[in-house]
Amino acid sequence: MLKEKEEIKLKFLGGVQTVTGSKTLIEAYGKRVLIDCGLFQGLKDLRKLNRADFPIDPSSIDCIILTHAHLDHSGYIPVLVKNGFKGEIYCTTPTQELTEIILRDSGKIQEEDAIRANKYGYSRHSNAKPLYTVEDANAVIPHFSTHNYDEWVFISPTIKFQLLNAGHILGSAMVEMKIGKKTMLFSGDMGRKDPLLLYPPKKLKKIDYLVLESTYGDREHDVSDVKTALTKIILETYKRKGILMVPSFAVERTQEIIYLIHQLKEEGIIPNIPVYLDSPMAVKATLVFDKYPKWQDVSKYELDHMYDNIHFVSDYQQSKSVVLNKTPKIVLAGSGMLSGGRILHYLNNHMKNPLNTLLFTGFQAMGTRGRAILEGNKFIKFFGDYHEVKCQVESISSMSAHADRFEMINWLREFKTPPKKVFLNHGEPHQADSFRVLIESKVDTKVTVPFMNESFKL
Repeated sequence: MLKEKEEIKLKFLGGVQTVTGSKTLIEAYGKRVLIDCGLFQGLKDLRKLNRADFPIDPSSIDCIILTHAHLDHSGYIPVLVKNGFKGEIYCTTPTQELTEIILRDSGKIQEEDAIRANKYGYSRHSNAKPLYTVEDANAVIPHFSTHNYDEWVFISPTIKFQLLNAGHILGSAMVEMKIGKKTMLFSGDMGRKDPLLLYPPKKLKKIDYLVLESTYGDREHDVSDVKTALTKIILETYKRKGILMVPSFAVERTQEIIYLIHQLKEEGIIPNIPVYLDSPMAVKATLVFDKYPKWQDVSKYELDHMYDNIHFVSDYQQSKSVVLNKTPKIVLAGSGMLSGGRILHYLNNHMKNPLNTLLFTGFQAMGTRGRAILEGNKFIKFFGDYHEVKCQVESISSMSAHADRFEMINWLREFKTPPKKVFLNHGEPHQADSFRVLIESKVDTKVTVPFMNESFKL
């Protein structure tokens, strides 16, 4: 029989005071469980943490529970495996398939960046090396163990969890965990109350402790109609005979934009402008979406036809040809925050032309090129040099796959009994603190905003 006095320790190893590098460690009854294992992105001081020694021995971690596939939640797993992690990685089946795609792409980009840095000498190191390779990413695959939503999985006789729909991206999950007599919930990234392609996040009635994201903890999404805003930007750019460049998040955002463009063309609102998806990762991710229609809240007709008029670009030579072509078109290319990928080649060729448009459709983390442009910077650095921003810059913030602060507050109010304590992660300091104040004023609970490597006994 378990003794209730045995403590549960919660430690935040990433994703606090920032929106990247999500890692939360639970230590209880002789087990170490890591919720998410993300890569730090954005500011240099954060990126350097990816190269630092991990705070605990990776071989001492019993398992990883992965909420979803995005790089800031999954991208550090190859490093842990390379350094001795031997346990299982629990997630949904779509998350496994998308994570495999994302990790291989991440390894490939890091290999290519190291080669480019060494070739042109813009690394501070005499021999730049990737954080991990495609081979390292492939070594992660045997560790996956997939499960459905609402299926209880036992880690030990005293610790079990279930994955609940989070409505953020395909296969995304919240993690409800029972440890002894206590119940905890880890939100991962929480989706909107009415997502474009998915079912909304599941509502719960009672938990003891909640770890909740706060990406949009200081604001509400623009209530303007996304289709109307997108239509205006497409038509204005087309009228100028310009190119619409959309830095795309390969998973969810890309498919949502394609879905909206399909609707606009079907309704005759926009002309038959060529649309290119120039991202091998996004093309592969789209094929995963096509495999799981029951996970999406979209009609069969639309799922069958929304990709009909999209030009899928995988081959590098084909990509080069599309980049050099100056005729009007819509191009979706990774990466979503301009941290790398083929979008940089489009910027290199078309960003200096005021007839063209650069459209952001998702959150831009502090320290990223996307954030710098949105904040008005007229020069951004890539390929070892500075490039001037002369094209039109637009943003549709309401396309975010993250719930805003009032959507999360309304979700919290569904609990019959509020959690004893809420920990806010995955938010920049002002976002998390603003959300802390709002929760404490609207919900009868205590709220804490942890610091990096801070521990709590529950």
